[in-house]
Amino acid sequence: MDITAALQFGPFRTSYLELVAVAFGLACVWFMKKESLWVFPTGIVNVLIYVYIFFVAKLYANAAINAFFFIMSVYGWYNWTRKNSDEETIRISRCAKKELPLDLLAGILFFIVIRFILVRYTESSMPSWDAATTSVYIIAQWMLSRKKIENWLLWISADTVMIGLCAWEGLFFSSFQYLVFTIIAILGYREWKLKLAA
Repeated sequence: MDITAALQFGPFRTSYLELVAVAFGLACVWFMKKESLWVFPTGIVNVLIYVYIFFVAKLYANAAINAFFFIMSVYGWYNWTRKNSDEETIRISRCAKKELPLDLLAGILFFIVIRFILVRYTESSMPSWDAATTSVYIIAQWMLSRKKIENWLLWISADTVMIGLCAWEGLFFSSFQYLVFTIIAILGYREWKLKLAA
């Protein structure tokens, strides 16, 4: 069976590979909402498949960000399981006030650099949107790996944009995935907020 072969569902086209990626992506975000370590193995499968899918779709920055997600997932897995001197793992917390301006500045710099690379060296179909979502995802993944609650707000904003971006590229099942991601991210933010207040 050719896992990259096109499948037709009414007016929508996909592949077995995209369906597998979507399934693992949905599982990943659900486990993230639940603060479960399963977020990392399911996420790793999802992002490795999307490196290929986005490269083929010429969304090069999003392909690269998925490679970055792989690295950060390995780091996050380690960081969530390591224990401090009191034998405790890290807990959900807020970003320090001085950290937020630095995150914003880093996001802007990532956007400028990524967009320049996309415009100058690739055939990216939408370099500005590709660079913008990628920049937000870099900061969100960094926050997630340290259990910072603000990560959810960044996922929600970038996932909302990705709904339209994937639909524009004909990746309708991925577009649906990002819609579900957005809904789960809203629920995840609320759930983490309750845990933080407890």
